[in-house]
Amino acid sequence: MIVVGAGIAGVACAGELVRAGVPVQIRERGRVAGGRMASRRFDGRPADLGAAYLTADDPDFVEVVRRWQAAGLVREWTDSFVAYGPDGRRAVPGPVRWATPRGLRSLVEELAREVPVTVDRWVSGVGPGPVVDGEDAAAVALCTPGPQAALLLDPALTGVTGAAARQRWSPVLAAVLRFPARRWADFRGAFVNGHPVLALVCDDGDRRGDAAPVLVAHTTPEFAAGHLAQPGAAGPAIEEAVRDLLGLPDPAELTHVHRWTYARPVEPAPDGTFYLDDDLVGLAGDAFGKPRVQSAWCSGRDLGRELARRLTAGR
Repeated sequence: MIVVGAGIAGVACAGELVRAGVPVQIRERGRVAGGRMASRRFDGRPADLGAAYLTADDPDFVEVVRRWQAAGLVREWTDSFVAYGPDGRRAVPGPVRWATPRGLRSLVEELAREVPVTVDRWVSGVGPGPVVDGEDAAAVALCTPGPQAALLLDPALTGVTGAAARQRWSPVLAAVLRFPARRWADFRGAFVNGHPVLALVCDDGDRRGDAAPVLVAHTTPEFAAGHLAQPGAAGPAIEEAVRDLLGLPDPAELTHVHRWTYARPVEPAPDGTFYLDDDLVGLAGDAFGKPRVQSAWCSGRDLGRELARRLTAGR
């Protein structure tokens, strides 16, 4: 049994299979596990580049979050953001948002301790059988955005190929901005409405709990789409937009821009919480629900449980 992708959906899927006694391996093309729960270190300090936080209301996922909390991996961050728009700034209450001292990727790495993950392992093709790169597999779970999964699938797998092709995704640029000092009013996180560049800005020092003068900004899909070829060149425009929004006098000491070509599903896939065809080739991820960490985890869990049920039915 092969899982493609070591994001949170992939490790959740593999975890269910391991607990059911099904031999499984995860193949991850990147150098580390995590997927879009990505963190990168700058001068030894992590900053979250992908998901900004997580929320939890599914009972199983709440239990996972509580275990992370007991282990010191997550902390309650805030239940209130602000929103900037044409009418100015206002408070926006919401659910408890959880953040991580060591970066969101640390949560995926913790789950991945239970399952065999091979990084730097590209998968080039999945065909009927199923077959992965010419190797027979009992089943395959593609835990990647649909457009990426579609590139791997043999057209003969008509059902899963169609399900992958139906997914629509939008891009985002995420910019890490480190300033000489904290010169902004407390806001934790801000939704930015009707802006030509910005969609979300988070106080990463507040989010991390170390008060570092670091902000992480997420752009609008429209702005990102115009800078996918050279994301680094968008850094000055993003920095200017953030400084203008928050009234910051000092330029950033460091600006790093990360491109997410497939950042967010545009609308939930119509296939339930996952897709699985008769060849036992399936899809999982946050496209099967709201674009949330929890949705990806639940999708992987549900696909893993169904695969485990089918693969162990004859025992």
